[in-house]
Amino acid sequence: MTKKHLSIDYIEYASAGEMEPADQALVAEAIEAEKGSYSPYSHFSVGAALRLEDGTVVRGANQENVAYPSGLCAERTAMFAAGANYPDLAFDTLAIVARDHGVMCEYPASPCGSCRQVMAEYQKKGGRPLRIILIGSKKIRKFGCVDDLLPFIFDSLKAE
Repeated sequence: MTKKHLSIDYIEYASAGEMEPADQALVAEAIEAEKGSYSPYSHFSVGAALRLEDGTVVRGANQENVAYPSGLCAERTAMFAAGANYPDLAFDTLAIVARDHGVMCEYPASPCGSCRQVMAEYQKKGGRPLRIILIGSKKIRKFGCVDDLLPFIFDSLKAE
């Protein structure tokens, strides 16, 4: 038996104003994207903004449906739209914001497991780290790659 330790590095900001201008702009895009949320059942609206390697930004918002679980998360909405419309461009950074009953969450909401796995697949496809920015009104967290949110990524082709 071998005991091992896993640690994750990330940057935490008190506000978007502390971030570099490109990331500030992406945060603003995610906040704007959240306005497209259709969440009449949970009242938990999420916006995502995905910057591609060429600077193009693709927005997504969560979409609920009375026939739960037929809806889709904001993150996957943005990633699937980007994958379909810009199939040859790698993903650079994904920013995510959430509101609960119309109020921005104080602390960043984390993506669900399904979204993390989709992020991992697109990161692998792009051949470069996909940075993640999680936005809250009191804190913003920036991760250097998907592995920091999903350390043991499922990859049926990867050997250890």
